[in-house]
Amino acid sequence: MVSIGLVDDHPLMIEGIITLFSRTQGLAISSTGSTARDIIDISSRFHPDVIIVDLSMAGDVYEAIATSIKVSPNTKIVAFTAATGVDSAIRALDAGANGYVLKGSSAQELIQAVEAVRHGETYITQSFASQVIAALRNASLRRVAAEAVRFSIREDQIVRLLLRGKTNKEIAIALKISEKTVKNYMTILMQKLNARNRLEVVIAAQALTDRELENSDQTSQRQQRQLS
Repeated sequence: MVSIGLVDDHPLMIEGIITLFSRTQGLAISSTGSTARDIIDISSRFHPDVIIVDLSMAGDVYEAIATSIKVSPNTKIVAFTAATGVDSAIRALDAGANGYVLKGSSAQELIQAVEAVRHGETYITQSFASQVIAALRNASLRRVAAEAVRFSIREDQIVRLLLRGKTNKEIAIALKISEKTVKNYMTILMQKLNARNRLEVVIAAQALTDRELENSDQTSQRQQRQLS
């Protein structure tokens, strides 16, 4: 059973989500709250698998997200909010949220987000994801441009499989290594690419690949000009 904390200052929203999850096999609301402080309290007292949080509550929600992850590292955070600004999404992800779901989304999408973050993925509302990814990609391009990144042979193999959309389990099978080893390499890649989660690793890796292709094209064009 996946235990879920729910923090929202709208009682009707809390009641609706409790009803939704009560009808969903394998998911159960274990605790609720209505302020940023409650996010930390729920993390430290109950250590739920996932906490769904509204971003517009009393207190510093972003700081509470960051603190809750420190006190309960295995707890995943899904921001469930009406805030449609890209800056809010990036700020939440930067604080440590694993998912960002808009309140205009379907009930099924919220369930999908919970399932996704439980399996180590990052989930963003589909209709909003392209905007967030574009903003993250621009940030990744700036980071990649600021410093040279070099991968080992194994890191390069993992990056190539990541760019093909492979999961950790699929990568482990393809490379004949354990999932734990893949996770260790993911940690190294996050450090090298200054990424905060799996999504940013993929975006930064793609940005690096695009940059290498651009440099290669520019070199080829110069060589052609020299020969002509």
